Amino acid sequence: MHAIKSQSPIKTRVSELIGGAPLLALPVLPGSGRVLLKLEQFNPTGTAKIRMARQMIDEAEAQGKLKPGGWIVESTSGNTGQGLALIAAERGYRFTAVVDHHASLDKLRAMQAYGAELVQVSSAGGGLATADRDATAARIAAEHGAYWTQQHNNPGNANGYKALADELRHALGNGIDVLFGAVGTGGSLCGTGRALRAHLPQLRIVGVEPEGSVIFGGQGSAYHQSGTGTPAGAEIGVLIDYALIDAGLKVSDAQAFETARYLARRHGLLIGGSAGGVIYKALQHARELGPDSTTVVLVCDGGEKYLDTVFNDQWMNSHGLLSDAVIGELDGLLRGNQMQTHDPAPAQQRQYAL
Repeated sequence: MHAIKSQSPIKTRVSELIGGAPLLALPVLPGSGRVLLKLEQFNPTGTAKIRMARQMIDEAEAQGKLKPGGWIVESTSGNTGQGLALIAAERGYRFTAVVDHHASLDKLRAMQAYGAELVQVSSAGGGLATADRDATAARIAAEHGAYWTQQHNNPGNANGYKALADELRHALGNGIDVLFGAVGTGGSLCGTGRALRAHLPQLRIVGVEPEGSVIFGGQGSAYHQSGTGTPAGAEIGVLIDYALIDAGLKVSDAQAFETARYLARRHGLLIGGSAGGVIYKALQHARELGPDSTTVVLVCDGGEKYLDTVFNDQWMNSHGLLSDAVIGELDGLLRGNQMQTHDPAPAQQRQYAL
């Protein structure tokens, strides 16, 4: 396990910069519990997934599954792929990412920037194709002897977040009542939550998935939130520990994306779309818990990768995701900027052309 990173000011590898992401308190209105964001976008690659990418490779090396000069393959929507691409570049491995058209173009370009090879499945308009991605990754591993990290079922995924739990305890001691996180593979929420609950048995753990994902039941349908949830027909990985999670909530794309946009425009905080959904649900829950509670939200990536989608008015409008109702709810949960002299135009009046 990687401990809280060294205080030495000089590092010799980019992976030594992993960890130590800051905590930011949201300006909640009186009567609400405290809501703290663990801003994992301050890691290399701008995401929490770099933690588990390094851990999976560390464990594969220790177990003899990955030899010097070896080949890594993974099915990914982007953030895990970026982490593996960075580690592969640093350690001299070949890396192939199996992707679909649901992934952000910026994530695909970032993986290529680190030297990754991309194998695309599904047609250009096909969207999320997790099952096809996984089948292709399995075939490449079987035919070419590559090491498939299998992030949905790899214990190293969850193990990679033990250091994150240590950081939270170092900063907050026993003062954490609720942990909120998005659920995709289950690694970040369950890995962090399990390590915290070993010391905080009363900790409440809440998972959030998109409407349309089937992790917590319900009918599967299309959704736009990236890097989270499981679509109908895809495998739900073994890392999702239902016994550990106290509640599983669903959030709409409009609620998730309008929250991310609200935080950027009102508070200067640029976060990813799925993180917006987790924060939206956490703010509602903290309001119910009252002022003596502390909720920690795992914010797994920043918003820079979603400028063409979540933060693009035209894209949001074309998908019917602009919602004045969500903005109104957020106004009732967060204090506004005291210097602000105008409100954003309502959805029907927003400008869509540059």
